[in-house]
Amino acid sequence: MELTNAVAVVTGANRGLGRHLAAQLVERGAKVYGAARRPETVDVPGVVPLRLDVTDEASVRAAAQVASDATLLINNAGISTGASLVGGDASEIRREMETNFFGPLAATRAFAPVIESNGGGAVLNVLSALSWLHPAELGSYAASKAAAWALSDATREELAPRGIAVSALHVGYMDTDMAAAVPADQKAAAADVAARALHGIETGRPEILADETSRYVKQSLSAALRPDAG
Repeated sequence: MELTNAVAVVTGANRGLGRHLAAQLVERGAKVYGAARRPETVDVPGVVPLRLDVTDEASVRAAAQVASDATLLINNAGISTGASLVGGDASEIRREMETNFFGPLAATRAFAPVIESNGGGAVLNVLSALSWLHPAELGSYAASKAAAWALSDATREELAPRGIAVSALHVGYMDTDMAAAVPADQKAAAADVAARALHGIETGRPEILADETSRYVKQSLSAALRPDAG
């Protein structure tokens, strides 16, 4: 997909990876709607703030009506609560799934007709290496990202006949607020991840592995389970 003159909607554009994605899209000549629950927090030069709460379907539908010229949707908004699946707070598990799975699903359902009516385009879902690796201490987050991986694969097949390509971005730790406690030498620069993501969209890659961690985990999928893992 050619990003010059594309019209992009980036959820969670007020900070972290979303902010870098929005800024780099503007640099490439795209029109960008920076979506956030509080649009006044979107202050990237050249970006049009857009009110959108991915956990509120009415808000998502309203945003799709405003951004009626969109050709690219980037489902970037996400949360990590640190909840485990058995001992964790059930309300936090549900909140994580609402944001990380049902949010991208609602946005894709709302924007797919818009993108199709504008001649086709693309959807990028920001996932994680934990789409494939599921540590107990991050069970809720991993489950939500695994579900979003399935969402990406299924909607890729469903939307292809409508001229919409679907890509999934997988990354380990980034230098964002979500990974603030992780040592700096274990984190990828969010700006670099954004650049790799946009290159992946341009070249039509269905899966974009943004760092060494995601590449290692993907290569290890066929490995046998450890005896203590089941």
